[in-house]
Amino acid sequence: MKKILFTLLCVFPAMAFAAGGGIPLDKANNDITDKASLRSGAETFMNYCLGCHSLKYQRYNRTFADLDIDEKEGIETLMFTGEKPGDHITNNMPEAEAAAWFGAAPPDLTLVARSRKGADWIYTYLRGFYLDPSRPFGVNNIAFKDVGMPHVFQNLQGVQELSDDAKAMLALPSTEQRPLTSDDLVLVQEGTMTPAEYDKMVRDLANFLEYTGEPSKVDRIRLGYWVMGFLVILFILSYLLKKEYWRDVH
Repeated sequence: MKKILFTLLCVFPAMAFAAGGGIPLDKANNDITDKASLRSGAETFMNYCLGCHSLKYQRYNRTFADLDIDEKEGIETLMFTGEKPGDHITNNMPEAEAAAWFGAAPPDLTLVARSRKGADWIYTYLRGFYLDPSRPFGVNNIAFKDVGMPHVFQNLQGVQELSDDAKAMLALPSTEQRPLTSDDLVLVQEGTMTPAEYDKMVRDLANFLEYTGEPSKVDRIRLGYWVMGFLVILFILSYLLKKEYWRDVH
């Protein structure tokens, strides 16, 4: 028994570290039931991200229906590549050329919230770019070290760089370093948005990408409550039936 307990005490912390390893993530505090936020995130994605990243497992008309967007309005405001509403959300960037430009072809983002650590990771990543002259696009990222992507929102967010304390920490031996966090970033040049406005924009975008990872999540959760309620009632009825059945036996 002692050996089993010792093993569990060793394994569970390791599992927790593996599941939540990396940098401390900022909380997006997003709400996938907030359709205004989802519509805002969809608009941001179509205008800023679709040129490089696709959502090849998501259809336009499914998005319009789930987000309460009129199809005619959706076609006019969110469809720019001549596709039909029933088509998947893709782009025309040639994969080979994209790999040459960026070092690797920009990934499809339909499932990014599920393959990473949810909306919190996306939120932290989009707020985590900082100046790094050693990188091809002049920026690095606290959530994705040596990222090969330019900061497409830099004119909106502004320019960030590492604080003096963070730079001093990175000059230490690797064994004495710690992961960078958003607290290590300093805004040195303002963008067209205030920090609060920018945070809201990327929160909405992270919210939208969490939705695309599982469009039926809200319905699944809602149905789950009904199923649990049904099982509770079924248990009560089964228990009462069992008592009635065995009453004469006892």
